[in-house]
Amino acid sequence: MSLSYEERKKTILDLLAKEEKVKVPALAEQLNVSGETIRRDLERLDKEKKLKKVYGGAVKTGSDSWEPPFELKASMNAAEKRAVGKLAASLVEDGDSIMLGNGTTTMEIIRFIGGKKNVTLVTHSTPAMLLAMELFEGRIIFIGGEVNVDQKSANGPLAEWMLEHLKVNKTFISAGGVSAVDGITDYDLQEANISKKMMERADDVIVLADYTKMGKTTFARIGELKDISVIISNNRCPDEWKRILAEKNIELLLADEEDTF
Repeated sequence: MSLSYEERKKTILDLLAKEEKVKVPALAEQLNVSGETIRRDLERLDKEKKLKKVYGGAVKTGSDSWEPPFELKASMNAAEKRAVGKLAASLVEDGDSIMLGNGTTTMEIIRFIGGKKNVTLVTHSTPAMLLAMELFEGRIIFIGGEVNVDQKSANGPLAEWMLEHLKVNKTFISAGGVSAVDGITDYDLQEANISKKMMERADDVIVLADYTKMGKTTFARIGELKDISVIISNNRCPDEWKRILAEKNIELLLADEEDTF
């Protein structure tokens, strides 16, 4: 008995969540239908904005190259970011040295580490530095360099040179996207380079990514999934991604927004 469109749709979208690209011949064989049926399905799903039809198949619609300004990002998914930041802060131990990448989610960590002792915080994010000066009692090291006005951070060769001379226990970075194919990505090339350097200079790498980032690819590649120790997301993380990360032996921690109140 042939599958209905809704059944084929589910299979196609499940495959896209994992592979991020599907091809007509493989789908036709797997679903036991003609290539013409698959092409019609892909056209219909394209019109529904579920995927983007390309020559010979389809790709995810999640590829994105524009990053909102810092102030706008701060107002987006605020509850999820606060919950993820609080859970991330629980991984910081007395005596740790940590690096915080730029981002409104990593900034939330600062609000929850006030009780930690002898912690050194390294960041290139101006808002994170200013918040740390207000709430954090440990040592603060600010990484300077060329200023990205929109994202309120320092980056470029000078910032990378400074990071090269430091070594920390844990690095926390915000991801623009988390992809099974493209790995960890960001919107800005220079920001991605800083995050990559921070990953290289840490014993453990913790990526913060709420459910909207899972299965998404943005412009600049930071690193591979295998480079990560832990991913912290929220409780709306898709089941497919729970399975993917388990298969790759990457620890996934899920935050609950209600825990922040």
